[in-house]
Amino acid sequence: MSVDALFQPFQVKSLKMPNRIVMAPMTRSFSPGGIPTDDVAAYYRRRAEGGVGLIVTEGTVVDRPAARNDANVPVFHGEALPQWKKVVDEVHAAGGLIAPQIWHVGSARGQGADWKPLGKVDSPSGMTTPGKRGLEPMTEEDIADTIAAFGRSARAARDLGFDAVEIHGAHGYLIDQFFWSGLNDRTDKWGGPSIGERARFGAEVVRAVREGVGEDMALILRLSQWKQQDFDARIAGTPDQMTEWLAPLSEAGVDVFHCSQRRFWEPEFEGSDLNFAGWARKLTGKPTITVGSVGLDGEFIAAFGGAGSKPASLDGLIKRLEAGEFDLVAVGRALLADPQWVQKIRDGRMDELKDFDRSAMAVLS
Repeated sequence: MSVDALFQPFQVKSLKMPNRIVMAPMTRSFSPGGIPTDDVAAYYRRRAEGGVGLIVTEGTVVDRPAARNDANVPVFHGEALPQWKKVVDEVHAAGGLIAPQIWHVGSARGQGADWKPLGKVDSPSGMTTPGKRGLEPMTEEDIADTIAAFGRSARAARDLGFDAVEIHGAHGYLIDQFFWSGLNDRTDKWGGPSIGERARFGAEVVRAVREGVGEDMALILRLSQWKQQDFDARIAGTPDQMTEWLAPLSEAGVDVFHCSQRRFWEPEFEGSDLNFAGWARKLTGKPTITVGSVGLDGEFIAAFGGAGSKPASLDGLIKRLEAGEFDLVAVGRALLADPQWVQKIRDGRMDELKDFDRSAMAVLS
């Protein structure tokens, strides 16, 4: 099958991509003390040189005391900003485009057992998993300061010359914790029995980010149904519920929905073959990014347990793209293993595609 659909240009607001391929955000934890190094800049530059249409950085956290859960996760404020400027300059020098993913982990625990938060942990209702309550819920002051912190990071992204910005609202982190009834049982304006009510925090973050970047810069929001705390969790069980979830976020200023699945080919609702990105596009009219085990035969959660993956056919993905189910395709582990993945796909060098092995996660190749 022709791969031409992957190499059509795409534009949303000021973001003009040469192709439809996005480098998915992947936590690397190679930024000691939260400051990205020159090696981090070179890592992103190699993907730009390899032809990625848009690079979305690893999650990089806003200015809240416990916004991260790993000492080597980068921050997006203060002393880190000059180093992020180096990242932008390296990517642009290679002809690439780049967006930071701005993030707050909330009550999600990190991988390092010795990590101690630098302040009070932010959580909608004081839970780390459904029913496990051991933290203080966020106060109105905490919420207001967190929203403002997202806005400040967004403005910094604009000032540093990034080409777009992505908000991390998925995978059981802070914004997603507000969406999810399992971790948000607040009875004030930040909670409620419906997803429309629980979407308020996320919508206010989007508004703050939109104000920070201005009207012409593309704003991407990453969402998921599944959570790291519960792979089977769902925010929206029906298209109507998904509309109730996404509509206030769209109205608040989202330009592109980045729809995370563990396996992009799985249908979102019974009775339709559309995946999450397909339904989000249909219901909001906004462009969407699909992501989830693109280009590999094994899904990424298994990689954390040591499972490897081999290259897989893109035929099904391309058929969906050609049909207009979604607009962009995010690639994670395949690009982690091989900075030249895009060029090899474009040139038809499928026999040169590399397997993914967990060892790729341990280095900045």
